[in-house]
Amino acid sequence: MTTVADGPTGTGDASGPAKYPNRFRASGVQARHLRAHVLVAAWLGLALLAAAVQETMPVARWLSVHMFLLGAVTTAVLIWSEHFAVALLHARIPDQRWSTARLVTANLAVAGLLLGVWTATAVLTAVSAASLVAAAGAHLVMLVRLGRGALGGRLKPIVSYYRAATAALIAGAVLGWMLSSGGAGGPGRYAGLRLAHLHVTLLGWIGLPVLGTLFMLWPTVLGVRMKDRTTTVSRWVLWLTGSGLLVAAAALALGRRLPAAAGVALYAAGAALAVHLLVRTVRGSRPVSAAAAWMLATATCWLLIAVAADLARLAARPLAEAQAAIDALLPVLLIGFVAQILIGALTYLLPVVLSSGPGDRATVRALLERGWLPRLAALNTGVALAALPLPDPAATTGMLLAALAGAAFLTLAVPVLVRSGRKASPDAGAAGASRRPALWGTAAGVVLTVLAVLVANSGGDTGDPAVASAAGSGAATATRTIEVTLADMRIRPARLDVAAGTALRLKVTNADVQRHDLKVEDGPSTPMLGKGDSHTLDLGTVTEDREAWCTLPGHRAAGMTMDIVVKDTAKNGTAEHADGHDGHSTTASNGLDLAADFSDGWQARDAGLAPAPGGTVHEVELHAAHTTVEVAPGVKQQMWTFGGTAPGPTLRGKVGDVFEITLVNDDTGMGHGIDFHAGALAPDKPMRTLDPGEQLVYRFRAEKAGAWLYHCSTSPMLQHMGNGMYGAVIIDPPGLAKVDHEYVLVSSELYTGTPGSTAQVTKMRRNTPDAWLFNGIANQYTQRPLKAKAGERARFWVVAAGPSDGIAFHIVGTVFDTVYKEGAYALKSGDAGGAQVLDLAPAQGGFVETTFPEAGHYPFVDHDMRHAEAGAHGMVEVSE
Repeated sequence: MTTVADGPTGTGDASGPAKYPNRFRASGVQARHLRAHVLVAAWLGLALLAAAVQETMPVARWLSVHMFLLGAVTTAVLIWSEHFAVALLHARIPDQRWSTARLVTANLAVAGLLLGVWTATAVLTAVSAASLVAAAGAHLVMLVRLGRGALGGRLKPIVSYYRAATAALIAGAVLGWMLSSGGAGGPGRYAGLRLAHLHVTLLGWIGLPVLGTLFMLWPTVLGVRMKDRTTTVSRWVLWLTGSGLLVAAAALALGRRLPAAAGVALYAAGAALAVHLLVRTVRGSRPVSAAAAWMLATATCWLLIAVAADLARLAARPLAEAQAAIDALLPVLLIGFVAQILIGALTYLLPVVLSSGPGDRATVRALLERGWLPRLAALNTGVALAALPLPDPAATTGMLLAALAGAAFLTLAVPVLVRSGRKASPDAGAAGASRRPALWGTAAGVVLTVLAVLVANSGGDTGDPAVASAAGSGAATATRTIEVTLADMRIRPARLDVAAGTALRLKVTNADVQRHDLKVEDGPSTPMLGKGDSHTLDLGTVTEDREAWCTLPGHRAAGMTMDIVVKDTAKNGTAEHADGHDGHSTTASNGLDLAADFSDGWQARDAGLAPAPGGTVHEVELHAAHTTVEVAPGVKQQMWTFGGTAPGPTLRGKVGDVFEITLVNDDTGMGHGIDFHAGALAPDKPMRTLDPGEQLVYRFRAEKAGAWLYHCSTSPMLQHMGNGMYGAVIIDPPGLAKVDHEYVLVSSELYTGTPGSTAQVTKMRRNTPDAWLFNGIANQYTQRPLKAKAGERARFWVVAAGPSDGIAFHIVGTVFDTVYKEGAYALKSGDAGGAQVLDLAPAQGGFVETTFPEAGHYPFVDHDMRHAEAGAHGMVEVSE
């Protein structure tokens, strides 16, 4: 075995470790290890307690994971990375006061983060995240300074793993704060950032130091010499895993799935290279600790399995689905890899650092290895049952087995810590005994405090309809049951408008691949719902505004909220308008003043249509996103758009041209697809719904001429089209003559209000729009007329986008001498007849041509006068 002066095992031969180096004991490091491992044990115990109540309190699952990773594992990594760095670099032991300060700051920051995220206290969360970053930054500075002027050694490159891991902790803390505070944006970005957070935390902060330490610890545990290639291989492994993790995390944060998969592939290659060397290190000699050796080996196998599965799922699935699939790998990573590597390492290292000699070390090791084979089997069987796609009873049994194995280790580790605490003072038992109550009193206080908070905030379906009714002003006047859907990090509808005194029931269904719940302010909450699960909440009589949200940490901040608004309270600023229009030309029944001025800086959409571009292949990139648009004079509304406009960009080509449309879903709130009526192809793949962050190339050949509609293909299409996701494709008929002006006008309806809200969707279903539009804005061409000159010939392309109403397009003061509708001429210039209207049903298109006889103002309208007087009105200003 290669000797490492002052290393974790001291010096000695292959028969086993020598005494713990005296300079560590003399400096007080041994006592610090004891205190630190009391913290580790306390965090592990709290994590087990939280895991035990996760079915009754959904947030407990998040707490258990973070108590384990941020609490127990972070404490252990901070301690051991410092200790190993000192040993491997042959450096001076850092000032233990500063080391203790860093450790205390990190643990207080973790506690503050857990409490801040749980209680949605933004200030506490931000301060705690900053404190954790500061503690990690100080740890990184210490690791860098240790290398300056140190003698170094054969395993000096391993310290670089600890530095890279600490940088990953800083990145993970920042990403975690963004997720918990809502800084991640909507669900599309949330999924990517959450995956980035998981990768830098599990594969970076934990995976990198584990891989690095195994180069040294594995031969030591086996009692064999280190391979000559270890130094070279360790450098290659760090380069592959570190660069791969950087690429994967950056790509995930940007929502780029395939580059992220490439990064994970690099990481997997590095991990496989490390395992190959470790396998070659194995010999037939008896390990120093068989229990530790088997646990370290099995944990490393689980890491390879998890990384391979992660790579496969990132390469094959959209980010939202990959996120859920990787969530299924958490038992493998958290228990099979992290927990097992921690238990295996502590099984070997605790006897080394907490014992006073070979005999004492053997006694401690025998205690920690008691029943190790059944514990190993139970833990790994539990991981397999929890990770495999088996029915719930199997997964529950698996988690129970793994928890029992972890609890069994704790019951063995606690006596070791107590025994070592008694020996902490070399003089007598008095000092150690006096220290023991403080240590265990603190740990017990932490446990009891967290348990008290768990009980106080356990939530549950506490809403009592009788109490709610008693709190109201009177008996309910009506009973309403509303369907509520949880999906895509959103609650739909996002707003409920109800009359005061309504007895309200919410039928809540989770349509997402992730688990969610719904908690009503001062009212009941659902249990945690898996995909397809439903639960009905009875709110009783509703008399005042309330909010509802998903209680999972970060989900509320990311936008999973719903407002319940009582219509006759002062808080309600909007009301449903479902009665149509009152017939006045400038003011609709909903209060839109179509004669008002547009906002400063507003510009009308250019209705001019450019000639078809050259070439036979047209490549266009369309981004689906939410965009705030001024849809009527002084009225701004969020719209769902292609290319940032509603309608989307107009595309133009000729018969036989090929269109390659790259659709990118930048919408952070929902999935979108696209359907081009101008192409003929099976809709299964090109028209599928893209999750946030996804993209596809939609390729079609325009075989037929016409004015075609394109629109979002995602259900409910009424809402997607009604909120602006439509546009026009113009395919010129062969031999189309040139004219002086070409315009394109897409007619549609306007439904004001929060997109997807109950009030807005009700108007859509009743077909009672607030206005009718040309090119997405009511009355825009009345205030910004189109321009032409007397005697000039103009062609007006018209597409009826609907989603429910068609159009009767008419220009006052002119007669159409050419009418082209749905791929055929109904009238050509030179024919004896003329036309007055281009009539189009929803989704139809065509064009008309006319020549303006003299200067003047020529209104164009939808000749359904209800439409014309409510926004479907414009003007052509003809000059001499």
